[in-house]
Amino acid sequence: MKTIQQLRLIALLVIIPLFALNAQEKTKMYWIHVDHVKPSMVGEYEAVTKELVKYCSDHNFQGGNWITLSSIDNDYSFIAPIADYSELGNNTFAELYEKVGNEKMNAMWSKMDKCYTDHEDYILHLDTELSYQPGGIDQAPAGMNYRNNRLFYVSPENYSKANELAGKFKELYAKKGSKLHYRVYKSGFGANGTYFMVAVAASDPAAYESMTSENNKLLGAEGQALFRELMSLIDKTETVQGWIRPELGYTAK
Repeated sequence: MKTIQQLRLIALLVIIPLFALNAQEKTKMYWIHVDHVKPSMVGEYEAVTKELVKYCSDHNFQGGNWITLSSIDNDYSFIAPIADYSELGNNTFAELYEKVGNEKMNAMWSKMDKCYTDHEDYILHLDTELSYQPGGIDQAPAGMNYRNNRLFYVSPENYSKANELAGKFKELYAKKGSKLHYRVYKSGFGANGTYFMVAVAASDPAAYESMTSENNKLLGAEGQALFRELMSLIDKTETVQGWIRPELGYTAK
């Protein structure tokens, strides 16, 4: 039970701020933990998450930082950059247990556990070479907490072609000077399928739609041709919409 509980706690932790990436790296590995929260328990779930944040702040927790993404489907994602798979076994909340105490920490997790139906963990890889952010990779741009993440599922036989096409998209965006910036992630171990995920940040859904519309006009016929080629390679698409929730995150001081 203790081992299972420790693994459950580790899954919530983000080790460093997501915007502090080395721009020279081609890829960055991320551990994604998702809680599928019951609609009737969203308020209580968020209250418990804030309780965790307060514990961290009150006790000057230095073991790590995290950001939280909540989707319109009440999925709460915690995203941790990791160097390799060995980090998955570290109990990085040990420091907080020592400061807060086992009884209070376990009581907090028990309250959280009743709020969701299930949870899952998987790995994503950020590809900085395929991502288009002229000013540098930034996963938390100020004032742009809305997220539209589109998943493009592809079979192994078409994977290399899709990867090459992603490079062509970036070249076109750069040539046209597009103001729509995006990051490309690739599914890894434990993910539900093989896909490329294109993540776009905006201030709100309306701003996203406006930005997308203007971008489509900017890319014109060249963009339409690339998109048709993309549709011929993929098996299906899926869109995840949500918000970065600063009040549910924590940054060590």
